[in-house]
Formats: sequence, C-alpha cells, structure tokens
Amino acid sequence: MKILVTGFDPFGGESMNPAIEAVKGLSDKISGAEIIKLEIPTVFHKSAAVLEEAMLAHQPDVVLCVGQAGGRTGITPERVAINQDDARIEDNEGNQPVDIAIREEGAPAYFATLPIKAMVEAIKEAGLPSSVSNSAGTFVCNHIMYQALYLAEQHLPAARAGFVHIPFMPEQVVDKPGKASMSLADITRGLEASIEAIVNFKDKDDLQVTGGATH
Repeated sequence: MKILVTGFDPFGGESMNPAIEAVKGLSDKISGAEIIKLEIPTVFHKSAAVLEEAMLAHQPDVVLCVGQAGGRTGITPERVAINQDDARIEDNEGNQPVDIAIREEGAPAYFATLPIKAMVEAIKEAGLPSSVSNSAGTFVCNHIMYQALYLAEQHLPAARAGFVHIPFMPEQVVDKPGKASMSLADITRGLEASIEAIVNFKDKDDLQVTGGATH
C-alpha cells in the first residue's frame, strides 16, 4: 500500500509551516504502508499540478493532504471540499481568486473518501485533541482537497483521498496571544495515528460515531 502525503510550504507571512515539517517527520513506513512525502506550493492550481504529477508517477492507493489551520486547537480531518476559491489573502504568488470555480466541469463538492471518524478516534487514542471538521475553508487547503479528490476520480478511481488540518506550532504563536498551538512532535504523532487508521480501515466502512456539529 502506498500513501502519498503532502504538506504546504510557509504562507501568509509565516517563516514555517507545520504541515510540511510534520510530513517530513513521518516514518517512511507506517503499519506496513509506504509513505511518499511531497512538498507542495501554497499556490492555487500550481499546487494541483505538482500533486497530479506525483499521483501519476507514484500511483498511490491513498492521497492525504495536510495543511495549517492557525487557531484550531486539535487535528481535524476534513469531511468535504467545495468547488469554490474565495481567497481572503493572496497565495504565495499573489493570486487572490474570488468566487471562482476550482473546476468548471467538476462536481459542486466532494466528500473525503478516507475514514475520517476512525482517524479522529485514533488521534484521540494517541492522547491528542481531534474532531471532524465540516469546512476546509476557501483558500488553498480546500482547493487542494478538492483537486485531490477530483484527480483521484479522473485518474485513480480506486484511490482514496482527503485532507487534515493541523494547528500552529508553539514557535508561531509567540506573537499571537491566546492562539492555540501543538508541538511538532505531537502533530507528527497525530498524523501517524491517522495514517494507521487509514491502513486499518482500508477494507472496512468508517466508524458510525457522532462527529457532527451544531454550527
């Protein structure tokens, strides 16, 4: 089993991004699965081009994209990606699309095809906060989740795909009073737990446990 795991480079004025740092720290094999690590640019469409090239080259069974969600308190597998770019800030090349479809011919939205509730439970069992997220935003994180699911549908229909958001690292919140953070070691450990769940549930339906929200 091959799992392609992607992490973004720093963006939004930050000098680091816990996504790519945590991805770099993953073991090369997790629960017997080969882990392929890929850094992608925080740039609309260019990120998808880099991802597509890697997906075609490696033919992974799973694509797991990882991104920073500054302010979140836990590791949050995403449930759905919507076919809409609406950037509050510019990406790393100055692009700021507003109310633009990611793929004109694509579905309005794609649900993750990963066992997101099993992933949440595995992260919690590792002693870390986690919950299902029902919005990946409308920046490059949602963009790449949508693209990963679209590309899997088009080129690797047997492959599963999804996205996980992670918090800031402590180094990033020194000048952000009140913002939550999580150590890089714990973020990496949480991602490894989520990948173990993906492997363990490769031939099973996801857990049927509460993961919804009231707002």
